[in-house]
Amino acid sequence: MDKNRFPEWVLGTMKNLNMVIILYLTIVTSYSLSGYIQEHSAMDFLLRAKRITTVPWKIPILAVGLYVCLLLLLSIHCKNNIRFLIKTAAELSVAFFLSVTLNFSYTGIVLLIIADTMSYFSDMKRRIILLAAICAVYMMLDYDLLSVQYPIISMEVYWEYFQRDVQSILLGVRNILNSLNTLVFIIYAIVLILAEVSEKERIQGLNEKLHATNEELKEANRKLEEYARESEKAAETRERNRLAREIHDTLGHSLTGIITGIDACVMLVDIAPEATKAQLKAIANVARQGVKDVRRSVKALRPDALESLDLKHALIQMMEETKRSTSVDIAYEIETKLKGFDKDEEDVIYRIVQESITNAIRHGKADHIEVRIDRNFNMLQIHVKDNGTGCGKIEKGFGLHHMEERLSMLHGTLSYNGDDGFTVDAQIPIRWGTEEEND
Repeated sequence: MDKNRFPEWVLGTMKNLNMVIILYLTIVTSYSLSGYIQEHSAMDFLLRAKRITTVPWKIPILAVGLYVCLLLLLSIHCKNNIRFLIKTAAELSVAFFLSVTLNFSYTGIVLLIIADTMSYFSDMKRRIILLAAICAVYMMLDYDLLSVQYPIISMEVYWEYFQRDVQSILLGVRNILNSLNTLVFIIYAIVLILAEVSEKERIQGLNEKLHATNEELKEANRKLEEYARESEKAAETRERNRLAREIHDTLGHSLTGIITGIDACVMLVDIAPEATKAQLKAIANVARQGVKDVRRSVKALRPDALESLDLKHALIQMMEETKRSTSVDIAYEIETKLKGFDKDEEDVIYRIVQESITNAIRHGKADHIEVRIDRNFNMLQIHVKDNGTGCGKIEKGFGLHHMEERLSMLHGTLSYNGDDGFTVDAQIPIRWGTEEEND
């Protein structure tokens, strides 16, 4: 049984017990009164009782009817104090008439009213005041007190009809039932108090948990704010690195082409003026394109070539412009269709090729560069080799570092070798499958 419903169960037991007591008293009383009448000894009873009593069969009916009314009143739950007082007054009135019917021989029904009243108030001060008032009514219904002022037929007068040994048994049963009712009332009071204490402890525990939860929430909010600040700083750092990569790739590539082209113009200006003019025009075009790329990079846009061309033709355009502006021979082979890539993949492929060519011209002083792009199942392979000075001990600079960062975002890899010229190999997983139709 649920411990929270145990007080209700005890109160229900008390109601049933009172019904049994009322039935017992009224049945025994009615039986004895009927016996007096049937044995023609009613005059002797009236002389002892000194007043006329109720018809025998009416006693149990009237008593049970009044008790049922009392149970109905007890079942009413009032939330308003005024209604509760009216309800209690009605219960006491019914209890009074029920006591009259029982000749004030039983007042245990008042304990039932007290038990019901206790469940309404948790405030000890109000509870004591109300209980004191009801207890005063309980004392006023006592037979010994009322019989001094008013002629009341004692239950023993009714039960004198029985023999003494039977009377002793009947009175003993009545006393046992009265004591049992009092015991159940005491148990109910104890259980109710313990339930209230347990509820208060539970509420206190919930308040403590709520306080602890609030502290945890405050701590979580503090950590979340710290995390937000750190995330913001990390985002700023990533954005700075992205802009640095973009500017390095675009502006660095353009400046390398311009510097190399100007160096060539210096050597050609005296011996081939027309060729120098053509070279300067190519250099001007590279510079203009570099300015466009820098602006787009700052605005977090893609390379200008990828905005207007597909990836393959954007790479070819970039390599052809580099050849014209620098006079460096660039041989390229694109052995796979560069279709189906997402924009971030196209950006990385374009920048890897662009940066590899830029490094070959700027650092390796190469005049011949080979570029090959092919695919091995689900892996795109980029191979860039130059005939430059190479590098025995490679120290990663800005360019190599940014290429690795770009590839890591696509779970790709980068390898390089500087023994014979300089070689760059990049591998990028293809997200959309292993083979392309008609490729």
